[in-house]
Amino acid sequence: MATDLGIDLDLVALDGGVVAMGSTDFYPEEGPVVRRQVGPFALARTPVTTAHFAAFVAATGYVTTAERPLDPADFPGAVDLDTTPGSLVFTPTDGPVDLRDWRQWWRWVPGASWRAPRGPEAPAAALDGHPVVQVSFEDALAFCDWAGVRLPTEEEWEFAARGGLDGATYAWGEEPQHVGALKANTWQGDFPWRNTGANGWVGTSPVGSFPPNGFGLLDMTGNVWEWTSTRWTDRHEAVPPASSSSCGCSPAAAPGTDDRVAKGGSHLCAPEYCLRYRPAARTRQTTDSATTHMGFRVARSQRVSAAT
Repeated sequence: MATDLGIDLDLVALDGGVVAMGSTDFYPEEGPVVRRQVGPFALARTPVTTAHFAAFVAATGYVTTAERPLDPADFPGAVDLDTTPGSLVFTPTDGPVDLRDWRQWWRWVPGASWRAPRGPEAPAAALDGHPVVQVSFEDALAFCDWAGVRLPTEEEWEFAARGGLDGATYAWGEEPQHVGALKANTWQGDFPWRNTGANGWVGTSPVGSFPPNGFGLLDMTGNVWEWTSTRWTDRHEAVPPASSSSCGCSPAAAPGTDDRVAKGGSHLCAPEYCLRYRPAARTRQTTDSATTHMGFRVARSQRVSAAT
């Protein structure tokens, strides 16, 4: 709960069970479909909000990855490197573009951080109730250490996102997002240049603006991508990893890789480019990534009661 720290993370206890993880219907990295046993755990009802993160920073003085000057050692061969802190910010294009080149809609903005996700010159907005963004994997771990929680594994996250609908395409079932009322905060319009807003929200929306899933969890798909503790592999392993999903451990990645799995898609997901607002969807993130659509939610291991 972390109420003694001045915040309420609203952890929802889940009994666990078997989940059919993955899909063979969309993107190759989501396959094969594998069945995983997930132990009892608790997951936060919502992503960590800007207000939650502000309380952490106020209590600890923590400085996020995006707020630190760049290290020239990370950019060998760079000439006249500007080491000013900053981060990547999504910027709509002026019209249709080749969707194979993501650099057309992402730009480096000095001063962009969780305090000012779009940069210091962008109009200020009341973001306390929105998911915190511009947080790296290291930043998420630091928050977890302070709050006495951890990041969920990929198996836990997908089990929770499905809300009891094992094998369903979406967190709400099979009905597409655009049939009837919107079910998640995803891109509306033509990516990456025209966005009419999801129920009026262009960019992130306050947590809980869209319906919960079957477990009462909010924003499990759409709004922001969420970090997991699981190291990236290009495909699901057919044989379960040796680590247990109930301990917060992760399977080994490819040699030399410390990249992590992010889940859930975001407000930038559009069917023509990134139909990843689904429980099975996953993407690879370097641990120093901090962008305007990356956030996280927290978990806690649950002890299994002894039989009586």
